[in-house]
Amino acid sequence: MCRRSRVITNPGYYDITAQDVSVWHVPNNAQTEEWANSSILRYHTETSFLTSEGGNLYHLFTRYPVTYGTGACNIDTGPAVPIVYDVGNEESTLQLYGPNTRGEVTPGFITFRVFNYEKAAMAICSGVKPTGCNTEHVCVGGGGHFPHGGRGQCGDFTSFDAEGYGTHVGWSASREITESAIMLFYR
Repeated sequence: MCRRSRVITNPGYYDITAQDVSVWHVPNNAQTEEWANSSILRYHTETSFLTSEGGNLYHLFTRYPVTYGTGACNIDTGPAVPIVYDVGNEESTLQLYGPNTRGEVTPGFITFRVFNYEKAAMAICSGVKPTGCNTEHVCVGGGGHFPHGGRGQCGDFTSFDAEGYGTHVGWSASREITESAIMLFYR
């Protein structure tokens, strides 16, 4: 059964002009005043990449639409931007994702709009740049259609639980990353 998530889009998504982003991975049950201290990952970009992408994520995703079948793995990706860690590091980022995934990513990046083998589009690969085509196990958000052998992939964390929810074996991510909110901030 699919777990559906709800995306709340603040008008700042399309109204604010920014140069960079900051990303926090915060446990789902953390109280607001605990977000900074309880984050499992916190990082930001410093390259002013949004300037060349229209000034915000709305314009970036207009340029790189997250739509099924409109691109191919490792060919039609959006930007892969180096990150600077505030909490965590490249090794701790890798350890949050499934063991099989680790050979198909390079940590230390945030990547926008990628495709998997089946041409399904994912919006953001948080903390990594994919080098393989099983992006559904490490990237979030998407174009709404994820064909994959009838495994019922759907929602924002499309296939983080391929070998069981939070089992952290095979392609399955850790419970820690699966049960965290990804907060994006403009800088």
